[in-house]
Parts: sequence; C-alpha cells; structure tokens
Amino acid sequence: MLATLWDGHARIWHGYELHGIENIPEGPGLVVFYHGATPVDYIYFMAKLHILRKRTCHVVADHFVFKLPGFKLLLDVVGVMHGSKEECVNALKKGHLVAISPGGVREALFSDETYVVMWGNRKGFAQVAIDAKVPIIPMFTQNVREGIRTLGGIKIFRSLYEHLRLPVVPMYGGFPVKLRTFLGEPIPYEPNVTTEELTAKAKAAVQSLIDKHQKIPGNVFRALMERFQTRQKED
Repeated sequence: MLATLWDGHARIWHGYELHGIENIPEGPGLVVFYHGATPVDYIYFMAKLHILRKRTCHVVADHFVFKLPGFKLLLDVVGVMHGSKEECVNALKKGHLVAISPGGVREALFSDETYVVMWGNRKGFAQVAIDAKVPIIPMFTQNVREGIRTLGGIKIFRSLYEHLRLPVVPMYGGFPVKLRTFLGEPIPYEPNVTTEELTAKAKAAVQSLIDKHQKIPGNVFRALMERFQTRQKED
C-alpha cells in the first residue's frame, strides 16, 4: 500500500521515471547513490522496485533519524538501518539489497546545483561490498537538486551543522520538476580489489551518471519544462 501511494505521488508530482532496473541483480547488491536535499528520490525508487520486482531495499540512515519521535515503526517497516558494517554485511549475506549514500547528510545539505559529490574519505561502504562479496550498483536521480534546494551555502549553517551534527539548514522548494532515476552498470565483486580502489570505482561510476544525465548547473525552470517533453532523449 505504501509503495502504491508513493509511486502515485511520484508519477503525479514529478512524472517520475526509473531507468536501468535491469542492472539490479537477482541476488544481493549494494546500491550507492548521490544524496539530494531530501531522500525523496530514494523513496520513489524503493516504491517502484517493490512494484516492479516485488523486492525491498534496506537503506542506511543518519543516527539523528532514529531519534525522531514516532518514527520507529515506519523505519522498521521500510528497512532503515543504523548502518554498522556488521549489520550491512549480514543483510547482504541474507540476500537483501542495501542502499547507502556515502555523502550522507553533509552531501544532502551542502552540495548544490553543481551536483558536487561530497564523500570525503568515506570508504566503509566499499569494505562492506568486499566482505559480503556483492556488486555495487551506482544510482543518480536527474534534477533531484531542483526539486528541493537548501541554504547550505550560508556559512553560519555549515558551522552549526559541524558543531551540532543536526540538519539545521533551511530548505525550500517542493517544485514539481521532472525526476528520472538512473541505475548504472554493476561494479562486480573482485576478490583482489582494495577498499581504496573500489571506492574510487564507485565514485567514478556515480560521477559518470551525473555527467551523462544532468545539465550543470541545475536550473529549476528547465527542470520544470522537462515535464512537458514527450519522450526521453537518447543519451
């Protein structure tokens, strides 16, 4: 029921499309994605995946999410995890899909219409994929920054976040822009690959999806006008 409701919202408000679902393996896999100001595009993806493939996908969330009152049952239902290495590996070894955005809240709040990937030195996700012996599937949603914007460019909000580790950056928007989620070709498991090498491969794969499918800088009006395109241009 939740999947149907979210999918309906996605189609009506954003004309949502999912491309590359054939790149999702039959078994376990680690989906690595660029984080917009909110994770609404991931929710749309998860709903569409459940409808088309009858599969669910666990997702790693920031610790503050679990402190929100009244959200525990919903988080359990949709498979949101704290994201320790052991928890992720166990889920993958049980055959589940797991999704993670290495950029996390920092990327959500402080990346902008230039779609800068902000992973820092984070590479734990790569070690998870190596330990679980699963492929990594890169994912990116076109125009995700145009739907909701943040005021992360104002220095005081960056300082507040770094001190409090809470998402205190104001957001605005909710614009009904065209959203298209693209799943790239899986990066297969290789027994001899290092964590650093796999991190670099995954980052390059996500960046490649951005370069291929997103006009830089993003523009709200252009993204709105894409709702009226009659077909997806050949990329």
